[in-house]
Order: sequence, then structure tokens, then C-alpha cells
Amino acid sequence: MDVSKEEENPQTVYTPSVLERLGRERPDRLPTMWSEVGFCFSLLMSMFVAEYMTSGFNVLLPAVSGSLHIPVQAQTWPASVFSLVTGAFLLPIGRIADMYGGYVVFVSGLAWFVLWSLIAGFSQSYIMLIVCRALQGFGPAAFLPAGIMILGSTYRPGPRKNFVFSLYGAFAPMGFFAGIFFAGLSAQLVTWRWYFFIGTIMLAVTAVTSYFFVPRDREEKKGLEIKMDWWGTITIVPALILIVFAFTDGAHAPNGWATPYIPITLAIGVVLLAITVYIEGWVAEQPLLPFDMFKVQGMGPMSIALFFDYGVFGIYLFYASFYIEEILHASPLLTAAYFAPMCVGGLLLCTVGGLILHLLPGSILLLISGVCYVMSALLFAIIPEDPNYWAYIFTAMCCATAGIDVTYNVTNIFITTSLPKSRQGLAGALINSLLFLGISFFLGLADLAVTETEKGGKSPREAYKVAFWFSVAAAGIACLLMFFFVKIGKAESGLTVEELEELERELTKRESRQ
Repeated sequence: MDVSKEEENPQTVYTPSVLERLGRERPDRLPTMWSEVGFCFSLLMSMFVAEYMTSGFNVLLPAVSGSLHIPVQAQTWPASVFSLVTGAFLLPIGRIADMYGGYVVFVSGLAWFVLWSLIAGFSQSYIMLIVCRALQGFGPAAFLPAGIMILGSTYRPGPRKNFVFSLYGAFAPMGFFAGIFFAGLSAQLVTWRWYFFIGTIMLAVTAVTSYFFVPRDREEKKGLEIKMDWWGTITIVPALILIVFAFTDGAHAPNGWATPYIPITLAIGVVLLAITVYIEGWVAEQPLLPFDMFKVQGMGPMSIALFFDYGVFGIYLFYASFYIEEILHASPLLTAAYFAPMCVGGLLLCTVGGLILHLLPGSILLLISGVCYVMSALLFAIIPEDPNYWAYIFTAMCCATAGIDVTYNVTNIFITTSLPKSRQGLAGALINSLLFLGISFFLGLADLAVTETEKGGKSPREAYKVAFWFSVAAAGIACLLMFFFVKIGKAESGLTVEELEELERELTKRESRQ
């Protein structure tokens, strides 16, 4: 490239044809086809196993409860503590990824996940299982934000990035389905422990592949001088844990919300959250969640809408599986078959979506996904006692898939493209914090509504429908926020944040010389 020409007119370097070519090329970090295949396998499987360990445990819970004699009041904890720990530690571990590189955090998170998944399979008591599930949560808290960081910094804006991110999103419903399938298979044919052993095998393969194929990026971080926000960390982590704990356990405490430790826990969590906001906004030199990132147009309303949408999706997954098993009396394997459209539809939708994201405006896609969220919950809210599978369950599964996959892909590409490389770990942490905390928070609210409805003398079927109607309302709020306040264009080939900043500097210098 002629440097003199670049200095004379920097705009000629970034012509549309050049940007389009760069947006379709394999990144320099991945010199061969096989290096890219190994890299993509590692990243996609990390999402797969995270969903596997999240979804299948709900199906496995009856068998585990009987084997380990879990009290009724403690049965929600082996399922919820995993997401709780993951969501609470995403931001500080995302900062570590920005400090030391995505590679070391990504591989370390997978190795940690392998260890505690294996130990969980040998649990001898429900206390041991809960501890293992909590410690498992640190694995996804590390490799999920690091994975998005690595993907966002490896691929530049364009069709190739769109396609890889779409596949990344597609592996979420595939992992979700695999979790349900192997949980049902293990509980029905062998022992619940094989659910963890199978997951451990998949995790070990992913960890080994990642060690060899994920590019090292430690050297890129040495000159950035990124620091850990310790005050933010020691306030936001307990704040999130205490608030989500209060909403999750409030319905199952001995006297419900009248149990003294529930309001006390919630109050302490809210106070700590308020202190966190003060620290992040006015004290911290380098806050975990810088307020200036919300200056990106639409970032604030989109984050709120995503919090609602992911909460709706969590309620749908949890209560749809319970409704199918307990109300429609389906076996664990038949329940897995009912969820099959999410796996097939997710893979098809994300693959096709990766090819058209640069052709359709993101705002239109988000509106479509918002309507799908509403429909998925609505179909279960009005489902009759003896439903037609194709009219209600199949359609709801397809809508849920369209809702989560389109939303996840469009917003991930928007967020990672809008932030510089030095904040890609933050981008991954924000995305996954909204996902896990949204699920935990809204599940707690839905659980409270279901429990109070059952205490009022209603049947489980009517109580579950209250949760779905609550989801309809939450999904409607998210849809309105996306429609009125979030404007996203096509995910076309374009400049990175760093290239835009460099171009602005060059143009400023040029104007100052004239």
C-alpha cells in the first residue's frame, strides 16, 4: 500500500469495495482454513456446553432430588445457583479479560468448568451438589465474555463476522436441546450422574481444542494500562447475589416474604447496588461498567429491553418444560422431543440470518423478534387442556427460537462493533450479564407469582399460566422499547472503532495544516 497516498487522503484506504472485501476475508489471526475451523469449533462449543449445563438440570431435578434427598424448599438452588454465580461475576472477570487478554481467561474458564462438572457427577449429598453447581458458575463467567471478546476483536464488521456470530448464537438452542435430551436419557435409562459425565467429556474436548486454536492476545494488552476496579467489584458482586437471592428464595422461605432474612437481604443488596452506582459514576478511575458506553445511541434502552427479553426467555424455558412434563404428563425424553424445534429452527434461523444481516436493518429484525417473544409466551398462556401440538407447542417453540436467536445476534454484533478492542471484554460481560441476571431476576418474580397463586387455591396449571401472562407483559414492554428507542441499521462491512478514530485524527491533522 502506498503510505504517501494514505497520508494524503486517508479516505481512499477505506473505499466501499475495500471494506466489503475485508469484511468477507478470513482474519489475519487465522492464517489457514483449518485454524479458522478449530477456532470456530472452540468458540461455538463453549456456548453449547454453557447452555447444556443450564437447561438440562431442570429435567434432571426430579431424579436428583430423589437420589440425594433434596428438601422441597432447597430444590430450586441446584438449578438457580449456577446462573446466579455466573451473572454476578461476569463484569469483574470481563475486566480481567480486557487486562490480560481473552485467551488465558477463555481457556482457564473452560478448564475450571471441566473440573467442577466432573466433581458434580460424583456428588454424595445435595449440599455438595449445590457447592459444585456454584463453583461451576465461575467457568461460564470467564469463557462467555472472553469468547465474545475474542470473536468481536478477531472479525471485523462484515458478512463473515455476521455469519460466525450467527452460528455462535445458533449453538445456544442446540446446547439447550442437548442438555434436555441427555438429561432425560440419563434420568430414564442410566443415572443422573451421566448427565455431568457427558458434559465433562464435551467440555474437555472444547478446552483442548481451544488451547491449540484460539489466538494468543496477551501481547496486545500490555500497552493499554487497564486496571481492575476493586471497589466496584466488592460492591456489585454481593449486591447482585443478595438481590437475586431475595427474589429467588422469597417464595420458598418459611414465611415467604414475611421471613425476616428476605427483606433484610433485599435491603442490603439494594444499598450495595446504590453504592456501586455511585462508585462507578463518580469514584472509580476505570469503572467496571463505564457510563460513557451508554452514550452510544440506543445502548441504554436496548440494554433494558434485553434484560426484559432474556427474562422472558428464561421464564419460557423453565415453565414450558414443567408444563409439558407435569400438566401434559410427557416423559423426559418426550419433553426433549417437544423442544426439538428450538434446536433445528435455531440452527436454520441463525445460519440463514448470518447471510442476510447485512441486507436488512437491525431495527426491523428486532421488531420481528419482539413479536415472537410475545407470541411464544401468549401461546402457552392460552393453551387448552388437550392442545394440538402443532398449533400451540410447535408454534411457540418456533417463536421462542426466533425471538432469542435474532435478538442475540443483532444486539451482539451491534454492541461489539460499537466498542473498541480495549472494551471487548466489557462488551461480552455486559451481554452475558443481561442474559443471566435477566433470567435469574425474572424467574424469581415468576416463581413468586406462581407460588402465591397456588397458595390462593389455584391448580398448578392455572399457576403456570400466571407466569406466562407475566411473560407476555414483560415481552410487550421490551418490544415497545426496541420499537421506539433503538435504531440499528444493516450489519454491513465498515470501519472498526479504532479505524474511525484514526481516520478522524488524520483528517484533523490535515485540516490543521491547511
